[in-house]
Amino acid sequence: MSGLTLAALSALWFGILTSISPCPLATNITAISFVGRRAGSPKGVLATGLLYTLGRAAVYVAIAMLLVRSLLSAPTVSLELQVWMNRLLGPILVLVGMVMLGLLRLRFRGRGLRDGVQHRIERLGLLGAVALGVLFALSFCPVSAALFFGSLLPLALQHESGILLPLLYGVGTAVPVVAFAIVLAFGVRWLGGFFKRVTQVEKWMRAATGVVFIGVGIYMSLLHVYHVL
Repeated sequence: MSGLTLAALSALWFGILTSISPCPLATNITAISFVGRRAGSPKGVLATGLLYTLGRAAVYVAIAMLLVRSLLSAPTVSLELQVWMNRLLGPILVLVGMVMLGLLRLRFRGRGLRDGVQHRIERLGLLGAVALGVLFALSFCPVSAALFFGSLLPLALQHESGILLPLLYGVGTAVPVVAFAIVLAFGVRWLGGFFKRVTQVEKWMRAATGVVFIGVGIYMSLLHVYHVL
């Protein structure tokens, strides 16, 4: 498996893990209620879900492109990043893993826009789906901030990918909404129980990923920082 393919799968997984974490899952459930208002129109449901995904993905791509291109545009900065990225990635992965395991607490007050603005966005119809995706993507919380800035962004820098990897991450963050839209469009009504099971499984998935992050981070640190392997 090539490095970029593995990075792409990792970006998608980071997005899915973000989508089922408590804070982003709450926003996705709100988006699902928005999508569900068009339950009488399968095409409307699918369009709303896809436009919501587009709004989320656009935010992550815009942020990543701004940061990746600005950092790589200067030759000296690009060269330093190539030298230091492997050294920095190990400690970063350890810190992100600690956040995901609850061993390190972050105070993050990103709440997006107020509820009144959210309600006005919801009244815009299909265009509101895009705006809602943008709004919720900007509502970073500790886990989503750690996964995006601490995992996805270094990966995008390492592969000089300001579009593909953030796009896949954004798609991953909207997976519950897209799944609901597809299921609702085909007339299946049992998704409520599915989300209950997801919330129960999420903590184990997050813990397993956190352990993997710490293990890989320690390995990369020993290899690239301490040169003992």
